[in-house]
Amino acid sequence: MIDTHCHLYSKEFVDDIEIVMERAVNAGIQRFFMPAIDSSTTDAMLAIEDRYPQTLSMMGLHPCSVEENYEEELLHVKHWLTKRKFAAIGEIGLDFFWDKTFKDQQYMVFRKQIEFALELTLPIVLHSRNATMETISVVNEFKETGLKGIFHCFGGTVGEAQEIIAAGFLLGIGGVVTYKNAGLAEVLKDIDMKHLVLETDAPYLAPAPFRGKRNESSYLVHIANKIAETKNISLEKVIEITSENALGLFSL
Repeated sequence: MIDTHCHLYSKEFVDDIEIVMERAVNAGIQRFFMPAIDSSTTDAMLAIEDRYPQTLSMMGLHPCSVEENYEEELLHVKHWLTKRKFAAIGEIGLDFFWDKTFKDQQYMVFRKQIEFALELTLPIVLHSRNATMETISVVNEFKETGLKGIFHCFGGTVGEAQEIIAAGFLLGIGGVVTYKNAGLAEVLKDIDMKHLVLETDAPYLAPAPFRGKRNESSYLVHIANKIAETKNISLEKVIEITSENALGLFSL
C-alpha cells in the first residue's frame, strides 16, 4: 500500500515515530508521501525523509499558512525547489473554513505554486476546505497544460468527483470513507478505481474504529478495506490499483 498523504513529521509523532513506522511497514505500507505546510515544518519533514528512505517529501505552502508573510514563504518554497528534487508541489489550494482575511492572497499563492509545478513537471496535491468548486475552477484555468495531481481528502458529491476527474486529477480517499454519515462510500460506487489513491492525512482524520484518536499510516488498511467492501472487490485489488495509480502519478 502507498500512503499518499501523511504528516509523519508532526509533533504528534515525536515521541514514538519509530514504533509508528514499524507498525506501518508491518501493515504493508511501502511508500509514504509527506506534504509540506510552511517554512516552520521543512526541517522536521526533511529529517524524517533522511531517517526513513521510504518517505518522500513534497514542497509547498498550505493555504492556511498564507498570511502577511506569504511572499517570504513563497520564496522559501522556491528556494527549496531549486536545491533538490521533491515528489510534488503540495499541499496547496484554498481554505475558506477558518478565515477569509487572506482570500485574495490564497488565490495568488495557489496559482503561483501551480506555475512552479508546471515549470518542474511535478504533480500537485490539493487542499480544499469550504472551497471545492473554487479550487476546481482554478485548476481548470490550467487544463491544457498537462497539470495533474491529487485532490486530497476528497469527501464531495459524484458531480464534484466527475469535475475533478475531468480536470485530470485523482481522488485522495482517507478515513472519511469509513464514517457512517459521510456518504462518501455511496459516492465511490459510481467512481472507477482508476481515479482513486489511498491516504491517511495522519495524524488527522483517523478512520473508524479509531475516529477521534491520532491517525497513523498503519490505519490505511481500514480505508482500503472499506473501499473493497464498497466496490465489492478484493482488498488485494484495491491495493494493486491504487498503488499503480500513485506510482504513475509520482513517476516512480
